Amino acid sequence: MATGNGAVTRRGFGKWAAAGLGTVAVAGTAGFATFEALGHRDKRLRLKNASAPEVTGANSLGAHAAARGLLFGAAVDPELLDIEGIALGHTDDAYTQLFVEQTRILVAENAMKWFALRPAADRFDFSKADRMMGFALLTGKVVRGHNLCWHEGLPSWFTKTVNKDNARQILIDHIRTVAGRFRGRLQSWDVVNEAIWLEDGRPDGLRKWPWLEMIGPEYIELAFRTAAEADPQAKLTYNDYGIETEAPDEAAKREQVLALLKRLKANGVPIGALGVQSHLHAAGEQPGAGLREFLKEVAALGLEVYITEMDVVSARIDGGKAGRDQATAKVYGDYASLMLADPSVKMLLTWGLSSGHSWVNEPDQRMKRFPDIWSEGPLPFDDDDRPTEAFWALRGAFDGAPPRVRAAS
Repeated sequence: MATGNGAVTRRGFGKWAAAGLGTVAVAGTAGFATFEALGHRDKRLRLKNASAPEVTGANSLGAHAAARGLLFGAAVDPELLDIEGIALGHTDDAYTQLFVEQTRILVAENAMKWFALRPAADRFDFSKADRMMGFALLTGKVVRGHNLCWHEGLPSWFTKTVNKDNARQILIDHIRTVAGRFRGRLQSWDVVNEAIWLEDGRPDGLRKWPWLEMIGPEYIELAFRTAAEADPQAKLTYNDYGIETEAPDEAAKREQVLALLKRLKANGVPIGALGVQSHLHAAGEQPGAGLREFLKEVAALGLEVYITEMDVVSARIDGGKAGRDQATAKVYGDYASLMLADPSVKMLLTWGLSSGHSWVNEPDQRMKRFPDIWSEGPLPFDDDDRPTEAFWALRGAFDGAPPRVRAAS
């Protein structure tokens, strides 16, 4: 509840915290609980780092992007956000401050994936996703959804429960429940994620995974049409990686992604955008003419383009930390400038904001499969939440981008 001086009362926060959070049964309502209209509040928050004017306020990444009609944002872990402090008008938490100060759009790193939302086949848990939505409301952020259909991130019950007889209905029910819960509240949805995998050898390039094997190639159209019925306002997106550089395998994958987009458009599928993940490596092949031509062909289909998950790995770069930082910043500047030169590109999100919370540096079981990608500074802020050289390079790319009429919404 907003008071006359713009603060949020404890009673108001309690009403917010109780609204719509927790576990719901599949058979229950899928509607998202209505929050009180608290309005845009980030300028009223008392932030410990507000004394850094060179990177905050009008000098933030979000503000520089918005000045060119673009949206800047990042993937967030809602469990790390000090939402209680935000609701009371003050936070000293550096992670939370970065998202308040720098972003205009948010995406959940994991909170909207299957494993996070579905602890059991007959039960949904929206608590983490709702926490992020509450933060977005309190701070005036836009949100995009990630993701409704992916070969990874599936819960443990999936392989024991889903089969050819029920797969179609389970996919429909999931999308109806999840997209329907946030109906009208999201800028876009990654409906299908990473469906192309050339190594599987199919002529259409599609990845061999459960939905393909149990439903057939039509699962992609089914997912988009179901999402459009559940949330007709969201921009429905196909999202993929490994299509950015001039490496032969990435050029071949670009061709298959473009072919998929053309098939979807020819069949009248309600797709509105392509997400280019943009996980890049400073020591590898870099983007060039092939990507520029690809963007033109995607735009010719009437689709917007979003940079959805950008970060830059600097492993195998010589010159110590300084050399790695410079190489990372160069990739940020060059890549963002190339992409943003095309008017179809409406937004850029990094996969996190600070390197201390970057997935490429997590020493967990998943990362043991990638022992060579440890990177000191893959994001615009370092482990201590200070701006890296990549911050300045990215901000410069925003400043050099041709102006859009308005930010995507």
